[in-house]
Amino acid sequence: MSEQSENNHIVLEARGVTKHFAVRRTGRDLLAGKRRAVHAVDDVSLRLRRGTVTALVGESGSGKSTVARLLAQLYPLTSGEIHLGGQPVKAGRGRSFRSYVRRVQLIFQDPFASLNPVHTVRYHLTRALKIHGRAGSGEAELEKNLTALLNRVQLTPPHQYLDKFPHELSGGQRQRVAIARALGADPQVLLADEPVSMLDVSIRLGVLNLLKDLKDRLHLAILYITHDIASARYFADTTLVMYAGRIVEGGDSETVTQRPAHPYTQLLIASAPDPDRVVAEEEQEETGSGEPPSLIDPPAGCRFHPRCPKAMERCRTELPPRFDLADGQWAACWLYEGDGTARTDDHEKEAAK
Repeated sequence: MSEQSENNHIVLEARGVTKHFAVRRTGRDLLAGKRRAVHAVDDVSLRLRRGTVTALVGESGSGKSTVARLLAQLYPLTSGEIHLGGQPVKAGRGRSFRSYVRRVQLIFQDPFASLNPVHTVRYHLTRALKIHGRAGSGEAELEKNLTALLNRVQLTPPHQYLDKFPHELSGGQRQRVAIARALGADPQVLLADEPVSMLDVSIRLGVLNLLKDLKDRLHLAILYITHDIASARYFADTTLVMYAGRIVEGGDSETVTQRPAHPYTQLLIASAPDPDRVVAEEEQEETGSGEPPSLIDPPAGCRFHPRCPKAMERCRTELPPRFDLADGQWAACWLYEGDGTARTDDHEKEAAK
């Protein structure tokens, strides 16, 4: 496939997206003339292609949900660009925002909080269809479209759900209603912000299978945000790993999850429960320990270096660029400078100092 043909499949793209949230100034800040900010997202670039799922993985507080809200144009950018269909976009409010969200829809983590408890399923779906001009020309056509939406998310028979309130549904059913509401806009992109983390373990797979089916049938581009890297291997085509506001590794999901390159990705893999893996306590510590850094005053250099067992002196002062590895995988880690292979001798020398 040519580069031009490949680019035609890119629906939504973030280029160097950055978001800093200002912190309320204290008396000491005023005297010092200092303005502080939370560096929630720094220089994030990603591409979402039609018919594919891209997973954004990281622990809580890494900036994943902020990325989703930036792509949904719910937050203004501090810097960077968002491209939709190859064109830079900056949706404001009103008509321009409505035009944007018709193509890019966000599915929230908590389906109970995202649905108005005083309105029925019929109200939520009808409102979505009317806002995006897909309600039809009469009551009969509206009813047909409502039925089609519920059939699409496998809530059947539809008449049993249309007049129910959110509290009368299970968690999985509520999330399916939220997905149906998003589909009411007939979008090209779904931003799924931890769509199964609030659901019982027994029904998570069903919702992921539904999203996978929708991706295949409707040729959607999906951004799947999760802290569960194991589900990314099952569900996503591409996986990006995020730490403290920056993306540190990316590539094919199978490669990233089975041969993690960045020490932080290795920590995530080691932290995932695996009954078949028995690891000695001293080996577990080698993957890294400690807490994520403050994003008001993030560490210089690589942000993972305070927790990294393989950190070198350079990691403490210089921000690593992306280094290309095999099979399309890349990692932002000084370990792979040069030929893309880990420099184990240097690690051992640094550790001995």
